[in-house]
Amino acid sequence: MPKEIIWWHRHQDDIAFIQKHLHNPRYLTDMHVDLSKVSLENNLEKVISNSDYLLLAVPSAFVHQTLKDCDIALFKDKVIISAVKGVNSETHQIISHYFETVWQINSQNIAAIAGPCHAEEVAMEKLSYLTIASTNLELAQNITSHLDCHYILTKTSDDIYGIEYATVLKNVYAIACGICHGLGYGDNFQSVLVSASIREIETFLDACVLTHRDVKSNAYLGDLLVTAYSQFSRNRTFGNMLGKGYNVKSAQLEMNMIAEGYYATKTMNEINSEVKANMPILEAVYDIIYNQVSAKNRMQNLTQALI
Repeated sequence: MPKEIIWWHRHQDDIAFIQKHLHNPRYLTDMHVDLSKVSLENNLEKVISNSDYLLLAVPSAFVHQTLKDCDIALFKDKVIISAVKGVNSETHQIISHYFETVWQINSQNIAAIAGPCHAEEVAMEKLSYLTIASTNLELAQNITSHLDCHYILTKTSDDIYGIEYATVLKNVYAIACGICHGLGYGDNFQSVLVSASIREIETFLDACVLTHRDVKSNAYLGDLLVTAYSQFSRNRTFGNMLGKGYNVKSAQLEMNMIAEGYYATKTMNEINSEVKANMPILEAVYDIIYNQVSAKNRMQNLTQALI
């Protein structure tokens, strides 16, 4: 992997701020940016053409919009590392499939980063675990060798498609947990809800990804748990606001950050209309967000389905 890191940022004003003050004015504002190791650039095509490895951390709803004007030739022989926890809404594809089909990237040159791992704790150098998934385990191992350090431990997996779907779905279930917290449900019910959520993830993955996996491992259950319970979880926060009576628009405006589960709920509900897995929690969250069904009534109905 290259020694130089080029950080693409779409806002030139933010780049100027970071260069002067050495921290991001919008996110993780306490994190120091070492400009001896990182260069900043707002010309995306220049970044792509000058890079061998491209690590994407763009919200899934904006991935296609961000890249659509780029020349496909720029992506030839590039390695794609996705930290995107969502589905491309235009094509209903997980990010690895999107790059394989739309940008013609060989699957052997694609990897995905999975948690459980909140950016806030990484920035504070709290011990975190990552799973690097790829059909090319040699590539995955190469990536882990550059991420391992005293506060990040890594492992590899070849279940990139299953892990990507799981990272999408866990955001939906975190919204469900947040809604129930906002409605006043306690820890006893939350534990049942999370238990049902991991079973729902397993049911969906077994229906659409041929390889079976142990969903009790870090990249599945671990990532679900941290997203469902953590104070840093944007999706749980979004759900909590819905449970307390905020409408969707008001919750989004007050958060001022992207809750990936909002988009994931719609696209995964549409995908499951073809997969036809039994997913009552996904359906409940979809009804609350997109059909404006009462959160109180819909979750009360859900409790009976989880017995």
